[in-house]
Amino acid sequence: MKPASIIMIIGSALLLGLFVYPLWSIELEAPQYPNGIGMNIHLNGLEGKKKHDLQNIDGLNHYIGMRKLPKSHEMWEFSAFPKIVGGMAILGMFIGLLGFFKGISPKWFIAWLILMCILGILGMYDFNAWMVDYGTNLDPKAIMKMTDADGNPLSYKPPLFGTKNILNFVAHSYPHTGAYMMGFGMFLTLVAFWLGNKKMKSLKA
Repeated sequence: MKPASIIMIIGSALLLGLFVYPLWSIELEAPQYPNGIGMNIHLNGLEGKKKHDLQNIDGLNHYIGMRKLPKSHEMWEFSAFPKIVGGMAILGMFIGLLGFFKGISPKWFIAWLILMCILGILGMYDFNAWMVDYGTNLDPKAIMKMTDADGNPLSYKPPLFGTKNILNFVAHSYPHTGAYMMGFGMFLTLVAFWLGNKKMKSLKA
């Protein structure tokens, strides 16, 4: 169980990378911005890819009636997510330590992974719901009022994952370094469960 527990500890600790690296990245390309503009989404707030990117995005959004990008204190997620991720990292490492010193069942490893998956799905759902509201709840007094062929207001929601054309912009939305570290950490916990379960079966044989 000790090798499995060490892997569990490492996998859980990788979540702490989210406190250093961005979770997600959204970039906009257009003729007037040949080098693109964009933002990185951290657990505790938004950061422009370049110095004035957030300001430029807000300026563009103003013309079509979108709200300004939220500050860290304006969204409860930016205060809750660091606590949730930090708590899950500590819990996972604690479970790994119990496996190392007490030899607890590897079922605790998979239970942690299932909980982490549920929280991840809920987080993505919340993120997508925010983008829907952000891209569709427009100011009726906006300078530019764009509609589709049926006369309905256009949606400026960025894609949750992938690439999407929005007017003359091409929006790219993909995971960043923190998300990859989290994903690899979750994969390691699955490996830890498999190794621990294999060891338990060999001891019973």
